[in-house]
Amino acid sequence: MTQTQSPARSRTFSWADPADNVRHLGRRDGLELLRAMIAGELAAPPVVHLIDMSRMTADEGRVTVELVPQEFHYNPLGTVHGGVLSTLLDTAAACAVHTTLPAGVGYTSLDLNVKFLRPVTVASGTLRCEGTVLQRGRRTALAEARLTDADGRLIAHATSSCLLFPLDQPTS
Repeated sequence: MTQTQSPARSRTFSWADPADNVRHLGRRDGLELLRAMIAGELAAPPVVHLIDMSRMTADEGRVTVELVPQEFHYNPLGTVHGGVLSTLLDTAAACAVHTTLPAGVGYTSLDLNVKFLRPVTVASGTLRCEGTVLQRGRRTALAEARLTDADGRLIAHATSSCLLFPLDQPTS
């Protein structure tokens, strides 16, 4: 794709090896693991740096994450790409489920159903996404996420189902 901006903009970011956190998955419960990432004790996943997410909070069954819309989030229409917004919604919903899991239990998203209600631009201000667990069973969990702009207007809403499963236990 040809850039029409002059001068050209650029962006550089770095991340820690995600394998460093894998050894903690079976040893810490979900809430403890997320809080360790928030506190900087464990590195954030690379996707956090890729899209520039910020200010995560985590409590039992609830997670919030923020993002300041930037030009590098834009699609060809001059608005934040729906995939970026979906990533925020998926992160908040799935991490909310993660906060309810004991050590030794993992999860993966089964689906993500998103409804976009408003376009987002840099003028939208800081976006806040809150994920909440609606129901958690032994094998599946249902969560929702609400994305709002700096004025508190609802931008998008999502529901997500997650599959829960036992993790392989660490050997050392």
